Amino acid sequence: MSTRSRRSVAARLAWRLRKLLAPEQTLWAQGHRHVAGVDEVGVGPLAGPVVAAAVIFPPGLGLKGVDDSKRLLPDRRMELAETIRARAACWAVASVEAEEIDRLNVYRAALEAMRRAVCGLATSPDYVLVDARTIPEIAHPQRAIVDGDALCHAIAAASILAKCARDAIMVAHEAAFPGYGFAAHKGYATAEHKDALRRLGPCSIHRRSFTPCVQAGLFDGLDAEDAERAALAAFDA
Repeated sequence: MSTRSRRSVAARLAWRLRKLLAPEQTLWAQGHRHVAGVDEVGVGPLAGPVVAAAVIFPPGLGLKGVDDSKRLLPDRRMELAETIRARAACWAVASVEAEEIDRLNVYRAALEAMRRAVCGLATSPDYVLVDARTIPEIAHPQRAIVDGDALCHAIAAASILAKCARDAIMVAHEAAFPGYGFAAHKGYATAEHKDALRRLGPCSIHRRSFTPCVQAGLFDGLDAEDAERAALAAFDA
């Protein structure tokens, strides 16, 4: 890469970081020192947990390259997750497993995972920024930011931690439950996953309340991101 190209990339990253930090900068300027970003992943899959993360950065700190986890390649996500864990003031990851998802419904399970992540922070936040929703049963002031993982640095960082944590869980499940392909599709309703379900039947990490969705083909033809949105829309209706 030429010097000019490197400067162009650096300028774009700096501009992107300034844009992402705008919500936190406003709150820091108002005196909120401990601003948490919260996001979840795993609403759409047919198997495995919903995982949420919460992150607080020291005031003024932003990490170049942090972005919505869906916009990042897996290796880059893992690199950034390591940096986030090292440089954040504190962070926490929490999950809700399949059995509890079936009991609560997946929308409420996602909110519960986010609540647990916030409660797991070593430092109590002054303010909480959440991707698209508000979290019940927390005392902290909070704000929902639609598309927050693409518009807010702390929420984007939380999305990276949550995605990396859930992917690692599903890779581990590959060994415990061979034949389903969890390491590849991470529990989403791919053709390969549905074929394995027909051949093997559900295992203990499958969401039994999602079985009619598989049979009806609710998520047929959708990629992971669209399946996530479809599931949220169904349970938010």
